[in-house]
Amino acid sequence: MDDPDSYPVVRCRFLQTADPRDLMALYKDAGWWDPACERHPEFLSRIVPDSALFVGAFDRTRMIGMGRALSDLISDGYIQDVAVLRNYRGRGVGRHIIHTLITGLKKHGVDWIGLIGEPGTGSFYESLGFRPMPGHTPYRLKE
Repeated sequence: MDDPDSYPVVRCRFLQTADPRDLMALYKDAGWWDPACERHPEFLSRIVPDSALFVGAFDRTRMIGMGRALSDLISDGYIQDVAVLRNYRGRGVGRHIIHTLITGLKKHGVDWIGLIGEPGTGSFYESLGFRPMPGHTPYRLKE
């Protein structure tokens, strides 16, 4: 795993709440925003407190990245929604977010940490120690 001292002067911290406007900006910038969510504002008000761990990355007071982990905080953890504003990409912010989440999960004793990366992100996640799981296929419920 990378040395956290090599990260830019961006600070990551665990959050219990976040400004919904910051979250929406990150989701929109990543191309993940579903306009239907605007009719359901509880989505943005719940994702931070309802995640086992939620990390915000900040350039001074501006939230420029996020990531969260879903977990029982005992055995398994799943990292998702890692997003960094375009202007900050390529500077190690995403690595810092992932490292912070892994450290937080391990402090709770979580020893199985997984994620599903978007196409083209394999080398990024592999550089952080993640490996494909041969013989396993992710599934999603479609109704």
